[in-house]
Amino acid sequence: VKAAKEHSIPQDLDKVLENKVMETVLGLSHVKLSVVERTCSGDADSEGIVSKSVSAHSDLIPGVYEGGLKIWECTFDLMDYLSEAEIEFANKTVLDLGCGAGLLGIVALQGEAGRVHFQDYNSTVIDEITLPNVVANCISEGRRMGSGKDRKASKPPSKRPRKAESSPDVLSRCRFFSGEWSQVSQLLSNSKPCLKYDIILTSETIYNPDYYSALHDTLAQLLDRNGRVYLASKVHYFGVGGGVYLFEKFIEDKNMFRTTMVKTIDQGLQRCIMEIAFKNSC
Repeated sequence: VKAAKEHSIPQDLDKVLENKVMETVLGLSHVKLSVVERTCSGDADSEGIVSKSVSAHSDLIPGVYEGGLKIWECTFDLMDYLSEAEIEFANKTVLDLGCGAGLLGIVALQGEAGRVHFQDYNSTVIDEITLPNVVANCISEGRRMGSGKDRKASKPPSKRPRKAESSPDVLSRCRFFSGEWSQVSQLLSNSKPCLKYDIILTSETIYNPDYYSALHDTLAQLLDRNGRVYLASKVHYFGVGGGVYLFEKFIEDKNMFRTTMVKTIDQGLQRCIMEIAFKNSC
C-alpha cells in the first residue's frame, strides 16, 4: 500500500522550474518528458520509477509506476470535451485524479476554479512533472491566468520562465497529493472540514480491472452529492483487460452511480468520455 502524502509548494518557484525544459501543447506549458527521463535520478527520483520504467521498456509497472511520466491521448480528448461542452469551473472545487502532467487540473484553474487538487500515484511525478507544469502555467507573462477557452498555439516558453505576480494567487488554490487512491481519499476525508469535490476529472485510469473497486470507493467518498465525474478512456485496453464498458458494468453492479456516455471518438482506437453522478443527485 502506497501511503498518501501531501506535497508542499516551494516558496522559491524558480527552483521548481530549474533545469526544466518546457514545451507547449494546446497552448499549455508542460515539462518535456523525454528530458525528465534522461535527467531525473537520485533524490529527485527516490522511487526509482524513471530507471525502472526505462529498463523495463514499460509505461506501466503495477504497484510501482502507474504511467505518470507520459501524457496519454485521452487527456486531450477530455480537454476538448470540457471546452466543447463549456463545463463551468468558476468557484468549483476540482480534483484531477491520476493527474500525471496535471493538464486537466490546469484547464480547471484557467476556468477560475476555486480550488484544484492534483493526485498521482507516484511522488516523483508530482514533484518533477505536475508541480512544475502548474507553476509554468501560472506564469502568464504579465497577465493574470485567465480562461482556457482561447487556447491558441503559442511559442514555447523559455527554458526557465520568469516568475509572475499572479503565481502565488493561483497556487494558493492548489494542493498536491501522491499515493494510492484509498490512502489519499482517507487523508482527504479525515481533513477538517471533510473535502468533497464538485468536479472530478480523470483520464486513462480504468485500464486495470484490479483497481476498479478502489476507484469506485474513492469517487463515492470524495464526490459531492450533486457533483460530476468526467472520465476519459479507451474502449478497451489490450494486455491489461480494462475498458469503458467493463467499468460501466462494475458501476451498474454497485448501484450507487448513474453513467452517461457524453462523447465517443472513433479516430484510431475507439475512445469515450463518460459522465458519472450519484443516482439521487440533481
